[in-house]
Amino acid sequence: MQLILGQTNIICGVDEAGRGPLAGPVYAAAVILDPAKPIAGLNDSKKLSEKARDRLAFIIKAEALAWHIASATVEEIDRLNILQATMLAMTRAVEGLNVQPEEVLVDGNRCPEWDYVSKAIVEGDAKVAEISAASILAKTARDAVMVELHESYPQYNFAGHKGYGTAAHLKAIKQHGPCPAHRRSFAPVREMLAQGVLF
Repeated sequence: MQLILGQTNIICGVDEAGRGPLAGPVYAAAVILDPAKPIAGLNDSKKLSEKARDRLAFIIKAEALAWHIASATVEEIDRLNILQATMLAMTRAVEGLNVQPEEVLVDGNRCPEWDYVSKAIVEGDAKVAEISAASILAKTARDAVMVELHESYPQYNFAGHKGYGTAAHLKAIKQHGPCPAHRRSFAPVREMLAQGVLF
């Protein structure tokens, strides 16, 4: 059900992108949609084509009441662990909004430890428009960064697999060693480092 400003809470949706990959930062986005400007086609970003995500991201940024994209670095992921780094990115995303939310809906089964009234919703990116919008912004932002990393480290083909542990990516790490964008706390990278595979 679409919420109406002035009659109920200002709802913010939050989602992340990039928890699973072996390389690159983890991203999160927070979005407060404008009830007067509904956006057709919102869905879990993973269920949309790249072209559809890019189109919707442009519309979300133009039509939402507020949005903010944030990240946690590879260094933060390795220092904190991926779960805590994801929570940090989500917190940064919400804190970066220029509209104060009254309730925050987070995709998944847990919320960061913060002072916001919030609720975790499993598969929320397919159920709640605000979370769908956040998933699209987080995904498109992270994908863009991975394409940039590809320019610096073309031997890994980050533009193709976006840092996920594909067979080709693992082969490239074994051949060339990890680069600074790789998460050294993740098992495949950690194990190669232990075997003396260095960049």
